[in-house]
Amino acid sequence: MFLPLLHVLAALALAAQATPLEHEPTRTVHSDAVAPPNCFPALGFTMPTAVPSSLTNWWCDFSTEYAFVGFSYEVTACQSLAELKSDFKTIRKTFKGRYIRMYGFCDTEGFYNNVVEAAWDAGIGVHALIWFGFDGTDQWIGRRDALFGILHSNPKAKFVTRALQFGSEPLFDFVLDPPDLAAQVTAAKANLSSLQIPVTISELAFGYQEREDEGSQDVLDAIDLIDAHMLPFFSTQASIANNSFPLVLTDLDWFIDNGEGKKIYFTENGWPSVTSSGVQPNSPSAVANVQNEHDYSTVLDSHCSFFKTVPGGGVGWFWHIYSDNMEPGYGLFDVNGNMKFPFSPRTSC
Repeated sequence: MFLPLLHVLAALALAAQATPLEHEPTRTVHSDAVAPPNCFPALGFTMPTAVPSSLTNWWCDFSTEYAFVGFSYEVTACQSLAELKSDFKTIRKTFKGRYIRMYGFCDTEGFYNNVVEAAWDAGIGVHALIWFGFDGTDQWIGRRDALFGILHSNPKAKFVTRALQFGSEPLFDFVLDPPDLAAQVTAAKANLSSLQIPVTISELAFGYQEREDEGSQDVLDAIDLIDAHMLPFFSTQASIANNSFPLVLTDLDWFIDNGEGKKIYFTENGWPSVTSSGVQPNSPSAVANVQNEHDYSTVLDSHCSFFKTVPGGGVGWFWHIYSDNMEPGYGLFDVNGNMKFPFSPRTSC
């Protein structure tokens, strides 16, 4: 299911993007570049036959999770367990993905149990999501409580849930006042502390910037890690994807300067192959086609060494999104299930 309003809002947000840097800054290189195969969800890790008794030494270090880490994966279609298992295994085995980042919502009772089971079966981790939506309702409260219940009751859940995202662009969408959102993050951290699940929000740099006077820094202070949206197609300075990296650096450097050394992932991150009513550029020079979608992935892949050196353990990036059936124009796969372009990004360097 396509959620078009998100990109209408993202387009407006990134129209205010600042002048990009012309050159990459120099970073300090991390020594532990590649995850050993004895931690989850490292490539080569073998899932145990039984659920471990402890999370001790379970998760790979954040510093090994840079470059390509997986796909955003929309769940509004409420996929069956069989479909989740098939897709997650493809992400893991074909593309060497270590994670899926949930997008959208499925309110079918117990759905996250299926996500957990499919992730365990595929040996892949999850950035879970509490979806707020755009209509100002309080449905998110029920989604929060249902997800918390499964995280506590399903014995596998804490072993595949790498992080909990409290909304997708909740600051930019004005779903809660920043102090209230920060309080929700803090309460979630307390609720999930025994499960050792970090809590964050998935947000544009502009989402924080536009609500700075209302206390958005409180949210940035409260989150455990940074799930950043990176959609340079919507910049007023956008042209072709091959020219996009300075735009990426502008927002990335804002997160580095204000993020207190926290781990950074690009969770909603891509370039569209088509425009639509919900995906319109803010620059007359911005080009949307399959070649530019492909080129953007190549731009990211070519900066693997740079991403490895970013403070906080490097930048891991997701591709938004798995299929055009989820969000037209952004998928790696088209609506007929065919790959739109070759895709084999680096997972380490």
